[in-house]
Amino acid sequence: MIELRNVTKQYGTITALKNVSLKVNEGDFFALLGPNGAGKTTILRILLDFTHPTSGDAFINGISARNPEARKNIGYLPENLAMPSWISGYDYLMRHALLYGMDKRVAAPAIDRVIETVGMKGREHHAASTYSKGMVQRIGLAAALVASPKIIILDEPGNGLDPIGTREFRLILEDLRNRGVTLLLNSHILSEVEKICTSAAIVNKGQIVVQDKITNLIREGESLEDLFIRVTGK
Repeated sequence: MIELRNVTKQYGTITALKNVSLKVNEGDFFALLGPNGAGKTTILRILLDFTHPTSGDAFINGISARNPEARKNIGYLPENLAMPSWISGYDYLMRHALLYGMDKRVAAPAIDRVIETVGMKGREHHAASTYSKGMVQRIGLAAALVASPKIIILDEPGNGLDPIGTREFRLILEDLRNRGVTLLLNSHILSEVEKICTSAAIVNKGQIVVQDKITNLIREGESLEDLFIRVTGK
């Protein structure tokens, strides 16, 4: 469903990614891990066509990431979601649904469904200025889900969530996994990644240093955090 082939990305004299190859299979819950500045967000930006690789290729479901058709089946939650203070969660979601090309009559029940899913029922018509950061993250996740995409890309979705919110977020993702959705997750919350994801790649200094199923990567008696420290030295 997601593939990078020998991708290099340079910003002037800085090499953000160096010859990165990555494959995420259909239905996989895949985590991108690594220290700050390792290149994880650059990978997501290339897959979403926010930036182009200096060399190499990226594909979504066999279609070049540079083709707009590739993004029709993607839901995306950015790391720092910014909502206009005056807009309500419901109106924000309606705008997203219309951008996906959904008819309003189809969008309305879909919005009701995702609002229920992310636990924002009763607050959907309030202005974003009244939302906590965690509530904004929930609306952002709802926007990623509203068109029932086959692929979800989440960039640090745990930002702003308290422990209860983090657990609820995990339960939502577990339900999506049971539905066969493919997930690419960039997160620093390794304990949650270990509970949610089936596979992972650790990126360090613009290169993938390990990539496999999490059960194959972790040694007996080791946690994902132990693996991270062992591989990156961080």
